[in-house]
Amino acid sequence: MAAAMAESDNNGSEVSPGGGGRDSAAAAAVASPVKAKARALLELETASAAAAASESSEARVDDGNIQEAESSLREGLSLNYEEARALLGRLEYQRGNVEAALRVFDGIDLQAAIQRFQPSLSEKPPSKRSNKLRSDSSNSGSQHAASLVLEAIYLKSMSLQKLGKAVEAAQQCRSVLDAVESIFQRGIPDVMVEQKLQETVSKSVELLPELWKQAGAYQEALASYRRALLSQWNLDDDCCTRIQKRFAVFLLYGGVEASPPSLASQTEGSYVPKNNLEEAILLLMIILKKWYLGKTHWDPSVMEHLTFALSLCGQTSVLAKHLEEVLPGIYPRTGRWYSLALCNYAASHNEAALNLLRKLLNKNESPGDIMALLLAAKLCSSDYSLASEGVEYAGRAVTNVDSSDGHLKSAALHFLGSCLAKKSRIATSDHQRSLLQTESLKSLSEAISLDRHNPDLIYDMGIEYAEQRNMQAALKCAKEFIDATGGSVSKGWRLLSLVLSAQQRYSEAEVVTDAALDETTKWEQGPLLRIKAKLKVAQSLPMEAVEAYRALLALVQAQRKAYGTVKNGTEEVDNKVSEFEVWQGLANLYASLSYWRDAEICLQKAKALKSFSAITLHAEGYTREVREQTQDALAAYFNAVSTEVEHVPSKVSIGALLSKQGPKYLPVARSFLSDALRHEPTNRMAWFYLGKVHKHDGRLADAADCFQAASMLEESDPIESFRSL
Repeated sequence: MAAAMAESDNNGSEVSPGGGGRDSAAAAAVASPVKAKARALLELETASAAAAASESSEARVDDGNIQEAESSLREGLSLNYEEARALLGRLEYQRGNVEAALRVFDGIDLQAAIQRFQPSLSEKPPSKRSNKLRSDSSNSGSQHAASLVLEAIYLKSMSLQKLGKAVEAAQQCRSVLDAVESIFQRGIPDVMVEQKLQETVSKSVELLPELWKQAGAYQEALASYRRALLSQWNLDDDCCTRIQKRFAVFLLYGGVEASPPSLASQTEGSYVPKNNLEEAILLLMIILKKWYLGKTHWDPSVMEHLTFALSLCGQTSVLAKHLEEVLPGIYPRTGRWYSLALCNYAASHNEAALNLLRKLLNKNESPGDIMALLLAAKLCSSDYSLASEGVEYAGRAVTNVDSSDGHLKSAALHFLGSCLAKKSRIATSDHQRSLLQTESLKSLSEAISLDRHNPDLIYDMGIEYAEQRNMQAALKCAKEFIDATGGSVSKGWRLLSLVLSAQQRYSEAEVVTDAALDETTKWEQGPLLRIKAKLKVAQSLPMEAVEAYRALLALVQAQRKAYGTVKNGTEEVDNKVSEFEVWQGLANLYASLSYWRDAEICLQKAKALKSFSAITLHAEGYTREVREQTQDALAAYFNAVSTEVEHVPSKVSIGALLSKQGPKYLPVARSFLSDALRHEPTNRMAWFYLGKVHKHDGRLADAADCFQAASMLEESDPIESFRSL
């Protein structure tokens, strides 16, 4: 205000070279009453602030004193009714006399004040110089008077809030913004606005949604937030950022579903959020962009809220991008690497996540970081080729974890057991495999002793027992897992069905599968329908198996239409069965029934989805072999092994076919069968054909051992490999 007055004084005293002194004198004469009133108001404001700062012990004014003081101000300073009460009310508020201030503010007629201020503040200034000077002086005085009255209503709202009257406070605060919109019909201009008036507007805009929240009127709060951000209030960057952050937090955690913004506030071609989550993410990203541009200060809670929001909708790859864009020095680099690893892991980019963790766990960085070691071990436990590396990470975690922290120690032992189990699958000798399996069970048992009610730990223990053909223990773990999860996780039902099928209890396994289908949602029924179809095959009910496959195919195609294809429908995503797998299963079923035409059609469907597949080539070889087309069958089997070097069924088929070709092929057959058993020691058909090779070769004792192993495995052979879980 002082700067504006000084500018008016300078402009008023300026004399133009063309003899414009008379114009300046006339303008000064017109403006002098306004400037005198403005100076008087400034002096009174200064006195009010000084009185509040001195903490005087003057008695509260009653209604009679208010009227007397009001009359004195109006006569001495030529103030109108609203301006005088505004000054007196502010003085009482600053002294802490909230109730007295409220009595003073109650006498202010805001609508009458708006009608007086509106013409002088909203009209376009004239172009002539003398008229411009007169208009600037008048506009400055009007803005100051408007600032007094609007600030009074804002303080009235604050007084009501302090008295616990949130609804009335919100209504008064809203009236301030309504008045501003009425006075400045084109929005508050960027320049020529008094600082005090702008401060009052900014505070009111920021306060209104908070008052509605305190009053429990959440839809009004949502509307106020949007009004604050979509209307032209001339807010500074810090104020706007605070409002955006509070709005985002309210959308994320308020528990109120917000409707999309009104059509009037939507710009053509602009992005319109569909729900709370999208709107909150958009607001948080805008705040981050402001920080990148240097328009606001860094607020770590913004990134925390964005992490929560993007994690909820599964967009962790977007979160990783924002973490990478944060300037160095904000986060420690090891902390940033770990956060990025988590984002990549959640987005199924396991290789990228593991590479980040390798950097973090380097001896020159943080080799003993427990959380990073556990995540690295977990990543390695899902890949046979990384099992040895995972054993190292898990072992370091077990060594470094605090012995008093039972949960983390249990997690470390859990991952150690899982990695040892994976490592045992690719062991080169029976002795080494046996040792690794024993160590795996030992680690898992220690983990369970520390965390007896961990469902995932119980499940992995059941899988390991099943792989080692300890079906009674596996059955117990499967039941415990279902009890622990309340039957809400389908993989527990699948484990129970496979364990029962391994015990040749097919009818019970089918009952369990039907119960699981009743307990799970439609989209999660794919693996269960696949098990049901294979159970029908095992019970020699081929037509019922075909019906189960048809139901599975309909489900898979519906999922593809709903979510789109993933690499032409060839991969399983989130335990969903691929369409390729269904056609392949149907081809195998029709081939076993000697329906060659139907089998060929299904194989062609599978090939259309995945041209080079070891599974499809193996099925093609089987159809050739059954038709006694030996050379074509061998060619298909070898093509399958060329496509997937470790494809066990193709190696078993090659060994079986070569064992029938005469003595000179027996060494080659034995080599293929032994290699198949190295990859899958529980493959009963590999043991059976290896026994036949030994028998033809004259090694009867070895043949007997192989036949015995095949017989024992047949008694505990599930309809589907436990590795499919």
